[in-house]
Amino acid sequence: MAARVQRGDFPGLVALVARGDDVRVETAGVTEFGGDVAMRRDTPFRITSMTKPVLAAVTLMLAEDDVLDLEEPVTRFLPELAGRRVLARPDAALDDTVPLERPVTIEDLLTFTLGFGLVVDAEGEVNPPYPIVRAWQDLDLRLAEPEPRTRLGPDEWIRRFGTLPLIHQPGEKWMYNAGTTVLGVLLARASGTTLGDLLHERLFAPLGMRDTGFWLPAERLAGLPAHYQTDPGTGRLSRSEIEPLEAWTEPPAFPNGSAGLLSTADDYLAFARLLLDGGVHGGTRLLSEKSVAAMTTNHLTDEQIAGGGVFLDGAGWGYGLAVTVTGDEVSGPGRYGWAGGFGTDWFTDPREGLIFILLSQVSDLLWNGALPELSKLAYEKTP
Repeated sequence: MAARVQRGDFPGLVALVARGDDVRVETAGVTEFGGDVAMRRDTPFRITSMTKPVLAAVTLMLAEDDVLDLEEPVTRFLPELAGRRVLARPDAALDDTVPLERPVTIEDLLTFTLGFGLVVDAEGEVNPPYPIVRAWQDLDLRLAEPEPRTRLGPDEWIRRFGTLPLIHQPGEKWMYNAGTTVLGVLLARASGTTLGDLLHERLFAPLGMRDTGFWLPAERLAGLPAHYQTDPGTGRLSRSEIEPLEAWTEPPAFPNGSAGLLSTADDYLAFARLLLDGGVHGGTRLLSEKSVAAMTTNHLTDEQIAGGGVFLDGAGWGYGLAVTVTGDEVSGPGRYGWAGGFGTDWFTDPREGLIFILLSQVSDLLWNGALPELSKLAYEKTP
């Protein structure tokens, strides 16, 4: 970690390795290039897509309470999505559609097989300028970018989303990101509260995750790291002009179930341990073993995995997270977890009893080689 920081790959990093009750946390560097605020164990991070597994766990809690059924159509809670049609092909005009073959279910949202999400063309370009991509951009749905966030409220967001056709038939293809964004609106309606209050009541408060939420008090946001990614034009790391710190000190207009949470290494460890321990925390069962197993088991076909391209990279998909189905450069099959596009990652290897959390705010973490390098070291550095 220190070597990576020294050569300028990151201003700083926080890494956590846990086996059972033994935890080792390492920090290196500072929160921004040229700054003097050291990375700390309790530094808060924008965890972006690591929000997705959290949302999935709470969905399963509501299913266990019979508040919702994973097999039921989403239109029970989201009537704005009734009457959907499906594009004849992904690059078709918005009025070139065919009938829907079956309803979208809540499980489709969890498995990202609802028929809508980020588009990858034959050349591998993400979100090419197809009519459907331009349409969701024009509607300010913010389906691809964590920040800046949409200023729409949940009701208006889902109304606008409901004006668009699906891109594929439900259950046909794995498509990234949109499922948990829609799911966040559904969970708030199903529970009769805001998404932030729901997550706090069912998960954050019971697990003691006091530094996790869609916003935090200003005094707990001190040292929020700056975000960087390589500029394709210059080939150099550049600081991103995203939401100012003040935007994180009050509830957002749209709590994003796909990418909206802040958290810390120890807070996310509490969530990861809940799953590794079969849904039990401190002797109290929060989630059934059956639900944990469903969440951490692959639900995709080989064809759907292959169609996931760069997002899945050969892994399967459970509910809100990836599951390795074959061995890779880090470990054998069975490892589960997910990364965040701003430069964060988590995985649990249940066979090893190992949890690894790596936090930065440099998006290049996902492609500059640091992630597999440090992930493999996590297996060697037993606390």
